[in-house]
Amino acid sequence: MSLESICKQLSAQEDAMPPVELWDPPYCGEMGLTIQADGSWLHQGSVISRERLVKLFSTVIKKEHDDYFLVTPVEKLKINVEDKPFIITHWQYLPDLTPNTIELTTNTGDNLIINDQYPLSFDKQGNLQVRVRRNLFAAIHRNVFYQWAEIADLVETEYGQQLLIHSAGLAFSLGDIK
Repeated sequence: MSLESICKQLSAQEDAMPPVELWDPPYCGEMGLTIQADGSWLHQGSVISRERLVKLFSTVIKKEHDDYFLVTPVEKLKINVEDKPFIITHWQYLPDLTPNTIELTTNTGDNLIINDQYPLSFDKQGNLQVRVRRNLFAAIHRNVFYQWAEIADLVETEYGQQLLIHSAGLAFSLGDIK
């Protein structure tokens, strides 16, 4: 299966988020695509430099158990994800919203708001993450984390001292201070 054939299948749905959770196509093997921990996308060892292609493929990622796949209505191809399929690369407070509300942007252009539907959480290894959609998570880029650490409140909680940031009226931990 080639990148070109997947592109043709997806081109009609380019502006909409495909309902991959409803698709259960037959497994067609491995694709040779890797999403590196730094957010780079490689196909057979070469960097995919076309942002539009990466963005298109990012809309059809599906996670089943611990495996990731690119899916279309007619095929399912296994891919390798070194850490998480997305990285939060930018953030901003939304202007004119009270309480303060933080909007996030991923390396593939997804936008979401930190709130109860998209909370900051910690993965099994203790790394900060946020759910982007379905069961797909984004890692937090180091620069974003450092910016949050500068604005965070040091708060004594029942779990000890924690750095907390606030969004949409909720508090989210950046971690314990030991």
